[in-house]
Amino acid sequence: MAWYFGASLTMNVLLLLLTVVIIPHANCCYTSIIGFGDSLADTGNIYIDALDHHKGPYHFFFPPYGETYFHHPTGRCCDGRLIIDLIAESMGLPLIRPYLEVLNVNETMRNLEEGVNFAVVGATALDTDFLDPMGRYNVFTNFSLRIQVDWFKGMLSPLCNTSSDCGNVLSSSLIVMGPIGGNDYNCPLFAGESFEIVETYVPFVIEAMASAINELIQHGASTLLVPGNFPIGCIPAYLTLYEGSDESEYDPLTGCLTWLNKFSEYHNELLKTKLSQIRSLHPHVNIIYGDVYSAELQLYQSPEQFGFTENTSRACCGGEGTYNYNLSAPCGLPGASACANPAKSINWDGRHTTEAANQWIAKALINGIYTIPHISTSCVSQQ
Repeated sequence: MAWYFGASLTMNVLLLLLTVVIIPHANCCYTSIIGFGDSLADTGNIYIDALDHHKGPYHFFFPPYGETYFHHPTGRCCDGRLIIDLIAESMGLPLIRPYLEVLNVNETMRNLEEGVNFAVVGATALDTDFLDPMGRYNVFTNFSLRIQVDWFKGMLSPLCNTSSDCGNVLSSSLIVMGPIGGNDYNCPLFAGESFEIVETYVPFVIEAMASAINELIQHGASTLLVPGNFPIGCIPAYLTLYEGSDESEYDPLTGCLTWLNKFSEYHNELLKTKLSQIRSLHPHVNIIYGDVYSAELQLYQSPEQFGFTENTSRACCGGEGTYNYNLSAPCGLPGASACANPAKSINWDGRHTTEAANQWIAKALINGIYTIPHISTSCVSQQ
């Protein structure tokens, strides 16, 4: 079970509020970040793919996406920076370039040394051969975690012939494995699949993540940060999907659907167990669990202490309705509008957090409050 109640919550809130929201540069040994994941981590791959292959345009290609930091859309599903952006900045590193941006640049070593992001909007942990037979295909599953790892291996192969060689390349890189897995549940649930069926996917999702992690380790990865699932019972998309549920199914403190949050906890418990097994197989590799569930849930439990004064159940940008989320009027398209100050809202567009929320979550991870073991003490010796 998650460990966010009582005195630990109060202490964590106080620790965070003693620091400013802008994350300071951390003293660490990571010289680059290599990222994998979905829309919570994609820094532009889907945008470049759409331009190259005349896809879309998707609603998140239009303002007000990007308005807070970049002042224009970048393909990020946010008003500004993502958690992976903020982690990079906290380490004094540049924002991580998307893989499809550097793909045709004949400087593989430099690109890897500076970091590269393979995450793609809509990506799933499971491959299409798992999802297709169940009628759960969507246009994004071509960019599953397996595809992303294959992209990574394609970049790595010219640089090393042995795991030792690869280890020299990757020894100072922080591998951020996710967030990933959410779309494996989102797609079928929003398509009308029963919750009981979707719940059976969880072990397969965890195995897909474990397979990718083990493969990266075999290629020399020495430090991996693996985020869990977020409290999906709190996000406006799910609150809208299950609107009208029994009042007893809601947490009176947060307004979140407790049974959906327990589903996230189930995913996270299986993931933590699997990561423990992988650690036992690779004792010299730092495998860090990122408890983004607790890091985000604290924002819903004590919103005003973190500066979130808007209704926490509503999206900042959306097409009206109880939770300001409407599939027929998504953020960025006609019929939708954005709140005046996204920094006062936790959720941006019904499915993704605001930059302001991302700042607090990234800070909680970097400061080690919600990482197991603490990320600040998990550098690999550069011998």
